[in-house]
Parts: sequence; C-alpha cells; structure tokens
Amino acid sequence: EATNETGPLEQLMFVDVASMAPLGAHYKLLVTEIKHFQLQTNVAFHFTASPSQPQYFLYKFPEDVDSVIIKVESEMAYPCSVVSVQNVMCPVYDLDDNVEFNGVYQSMTKKAAITLQVRHYFSGHHSLLCILCRKKPSTVCLLFLFGIQMFLYLSDLSRKDRRIISKKYKIYFWNIITIAVFYVLPVIQLVITYQTVVHVTGNQDICYYNFLCAHPLGSLSAFNNILSNLGHVLLGFLFLLIVLHRDILHRRALEAKDIFAMEYGIPKHFGLFYAMGIALMMEGVLSACYHVCPNYSNFQFDTSFMYMIAGLCMLKLYQTRHPDINASAYAAYASFAGVITVTVLGVVCGKNETWFWVIFSAIHILASLALSTQIYYMGRFKIGDNVCGILFGVFRPPFQDRMVLLIMGNLVNWFFAFFGLIYRPRDFASYMLGIFICNLLLYLAFYIIMKLRSNERVLPIPSVCIVATAVVWAAALYFFFQNLSSWEGTPAESREKNRRCILFDFFDDHDIWHFLSATALFFSFLVLLTLDDDLDMVQRDKIRVF
Repeated sequence: EATNETGPLEQLMFVDVASMAPLGAHYKLLVTEIKHFQLQTNVAFHFTASPSQPQYFLYKFPEDVDSVIIKVESEMAYPCSVVSVQNVMCPVYDLDDNVEFNGVYQSMTKKAAITLQVRHYFSGHHSLLCILCRKKPSTVCLLFLFGIQMFLYLSDLSRKDRRIISKKYKIYFWNIITIAVFYVLPVIQLVITYQTVVHVTGNQDICYYNFLCAHPLGSLSAFNNILSNLGHVLLGFLFLLIVLHRDILHRRALEAKDIFAMEYGIPKHFGLFYAMGIALMMEGVLSACYHVCPNYSNFQFDTSFMYMIAGLCMLKLYQTRHPDINASAYAAYASFAGVITVTVLGVVCGKNETWFWVIFSAIHILASLALSTQIYYMGRFKIGDNVCGILFGVFRPPFQDRMVLLIMGNLVNWFFAFFGLIYRPRDFASYMLGIFICNLLLYLAFYIIMKLRSNERVLPIPSVCIVATAVVWAAALYFFFQNLSSWEGTPAESREKNRRCILFDFFDDHDIWHFLSATALFFSFLVLLTLDDDLDMVQRDKIRVF
C-alpha cells in the first residue's frame, strides 16, 4: 500500500527488448502486484525468491523506533547466502566481489540477523528490501538486500511544530535590531568626531573624499555621498512591506485551515526575510556613516552588514529545504561576530604577517570542506563508525551532480585562499567581502541547478528578478571599479583619481554605485522570496531536499 512518504505514486518505466531475429518477435510482459510489499514491524511472512525472480519489499520505521533487527530464516541451508544492508543506488552491489563495498552484510546458511539503526542512514524513515538469488554451478545463492531511500523529501525535514519554528526564526529579526542599535550609535559618534576634527584643524587629508564632486550641507563635507545611500533604506523598507504582506496572507490561510498552506509547498517562515530587510536598511545607514569621513580606520563600517546580508541570504537558501535543522539565530550571529573579528585582525595584522595568512587560509579551506560536507549529506552527516563507507563514497559518490557542483565551489574557495596567501591584499575587508559574495552566488547557482535537476520550474516573476539582478549587478560593479578615491595610498595620490559629477551635477560614479547596488540587493532578495513559488501546489512529500 503506497503512502505519502513513499514519494510519487506514478512513475514512468521503460522496457527495452532486443532480438537478433530477422523478423518481428512477439513477447508478453506480465506485471503482478507484490504481496506484503510494505513490511510491518513484528509481522512475519513467507516468501520465495529464485535466480530469475528477485523480490522487493518496503519497510517504514515508526517514528518512536530507533533500531530494528532484521531476521531471515530458511528451512534449507544455502552455503552462499548473503544478507546485506546498503543504500539504494545504481548499480546495486549484489556480487560476491563488491557486496562488501557498501553498507553491512552477513553470510548465511539458515539464519541471519542484522541490527539496523536509523541514524546510520540518510532518510532515517524508509527502507527498501530486495531479495535476489543467484545460481552457480553447484549451489543456489540467496542475497538479501536491505536498502535506504537515497532522496530526502521536504516532509522528512518539516516535522516540527510550525509555531515553534516560526518563533525560532523571528529571533533573527529581533536580534539584528539589537545588534544594529549597539553597532550604529558608537559609529555615528565616531564619524561625527572625525568630521569635527576636520573642521577644527582644517586638515583635508584626514578624509578621502572625491573633492571634485563633494557637495557640503551643514557640517557634512560630502552630503551627496551620504544622500545616495538613502536607496538602501527605502528599498529595505519596501522589502519589509512585501514580506509583511505575504506573512499576513499566509497567516490568514493558516487560520482558515487551508490545506495548501499547511501541507503543500515550502513551509513559510518569514523571520529571516525580515532580518534581511533590516540588514539592507542598516547597510545604507552604515555606508552613509562611512562616507561622512571615508578613510582606512572606518572602512569596516561600510562592509560589516554586507557580511550579514550575504550570510543571511545563504542561511535562507539552506533553511528553505531544511526548515527543521537550520542554525539558531544565536549561533548564526555569533558566527558573524567571528567573521568581523577575523576581519579586524586582517585589517590590523594582514599586511605583512605571514602567520596570519597561513592560519586564515587553513581555516578557510577547512571551513569550505565542512560546509560542503554538510550540504552534500543534506544536513544529516555525522562522524560515526562507518569511516570506510564514507571514504568509499568519496571515490564513488551516490550524488554525482551534487558532488560536481560542490567540487567547483571548493576550487573557487581554494583559489581565494591561495590568492590571499600569495598576494596578501591590503584591503582585507573587501577581500573578505568578495569571499562571502562569491560563496553566496555559488550557493544560489547550486540551488537553481539542483531545482531544475529535480524537475521543478522557475516561474516568470523570479525569472525576471534573476535577469534584473544580473543586469543591475553588472552595471553597479562597473561604477564601483571607477576608483574615484583610495585610502590605500596617500591623500595626494587619492586626489589624483578624483572626477567631476556625472549625474545632475551632484552625484558621482560612486553615488551611482550606491543607487544600483541597493537596487541589485533588492532584486536579489526578491529572487529568494519568490524562487519556490512554483511549489505552492506541490505536496511536501514530493519536494526534494538538496
């Protein structure tokens, strides 16, 4: 009897028949229903298997059972019988010379018993039982195959109470507000002090403005560079309104007991989206603070919330298909704090200290490997006793498409690590930001590719947002690399790069970067918000996890 947890109820099957007969050959295909296909706990039954007729059975673990014992008994002794427990994959390791390469197995004459623990396998709930006999010249060999479903479905990772999970994700929103208040207020005080020192001392070498397009307002020396960050605040607020609208509609559907809101599509948790909107607004505020007096000492103000934006976007992508096992808000923000700490060390020690770059590159490579392992095993990887099986899976990976994409991602991260170790860029904050942005783009590309590989669609609205994001980011980066000033050199060298205003005789190239980057981030957020809208009418036990 099929259940919702067994995946799609209808699947295509192809039968190819080849013959050397000169004329057409007729054949008949007999399809019969397998009795006792779904095994029951503590229910025994008899079956017969032959070399030409292997038998298959399905077993579902009860939710309160962590382990079961598989018992096999035969009235006659077969000296070459084997009982094997392994993951379901192609090809099945059902030969004498390869059965030991996957899972666990026992030889058997009349009795066999294997203890199977849920935690050792990917799905933890579904098992496929295959009985196959092979005939040799003088003996009949019975192979008892017990396998595990290779594909996790969203229903397997969305079992916790929705209200508890929603409260968990709302902590992201409240925590980022607290962080923003404690971070921004001292920053505002510091940059105002910088601006005051410039006016009191008359030293124009303290701040690295584009002096050919610096329009003062009150005590602010370059008001245009501050005003251009208003786009981040406005678009961040607009994104919050869009998320709030979706949140209200979803809550109304839940209150009305709408089955499509409760059992279909990706589980809707909006806490991370709210946090992303606040982060976009705070990026505008902190970028404006940096441009009050841009210099080497306060450049990190302009990048700190960019790290958070990139990190929150990656967490949101992961949370979409793993709603029950995502990182807590406290652990996530603690990780961001660690990143900012490393960035401070890089700014202070990264110029000439070899030891720093060696340690940082090693941590970078190990972190990329650890995250790749977590993604490859869909959040279910644990270091246990099956080390040989893990090593064998490296050389013959069951998820080949996922392995190829993750190898490409690791190569990019290793390139960054060795580039930093060899060239030691002075602008460590931008170098760190480049790592985060590249990893976000890689993960987004991985997600979209795996989505298409799972026969899912990208609807017109997210498609338009993806194209708009790519176009606007390309235009934004063009203006970003115009280099109108640079605190990496002396103030006099920086002024050699200054240029006149190009928009309304008020905004320069860097201001246009602010406008376009805010727009690009807004479209990027819309991509994450709408990317899985095509699944709203799909049952969760048919949505693949990757």
